[in-house]
Amino acid sequence: MSGAYIIPINGLKEGRHNYNFEIDKGFFEQFEGSEIEEGKLNAEVNAEKSSSHLDLSIKITGTVRVTCDRCLEMFDYTVNSSNRLLVKFGKQADNSDPDIITVQEDESEIDLNQYFYEYIVLALPIQKVHPDDIEGHSTCNPEMLGKLKEYVSGEEDGSDPRWDELKKLMSNN
Repeated sequence: MSGAYIIPINGLKEGRHNYNFEIDKGFFEQFEGSEIEEGKLNAEVNAEKSSSHLDLSIKITGTVRVTCDRCLEMFDYTVNSSNRLLVKFGKQADNSDPDIITVQEDESEIDLNQYFYEYIVLALPIQKVHPDDIEGHSTCNPEMLGKLKEYVSGEEDGSDPRWDELKKLMSNN
């Protein structure tokens, strides 16, 4: 699958260039241990070429299938990501800045594979849970939610003697 997300830079004329890439399940299979198992996305790349650099505006839209952190079932999450990547031409390759990369002047193409993946993963929330319905109720698996309630510790109802002693110290001041 690598090679499908390449933009030619050698011989590219100065000015604007547009590219479209389809991202599907095969794309995510390349990344071992990915939290995303599949998806259907479109990556629009608008490239502005000048003599010293290539300015890429990358817009990725679509959905990915991820595991709900609450009920552990898969659900579709909508991705809408806009990013910018500046590609400078130099004597030595440099990827130390995530938004600016330097490629050697004799490089013929740039592979956006890893950048697309990182932009998609960064568009995901830290905690991925099923969205609530229009009435504000969770759309998670009700059986799993019941199990979670069953195993939630009831210690919060009673008082903890350790905290009670600390509260006494605070109230004495």
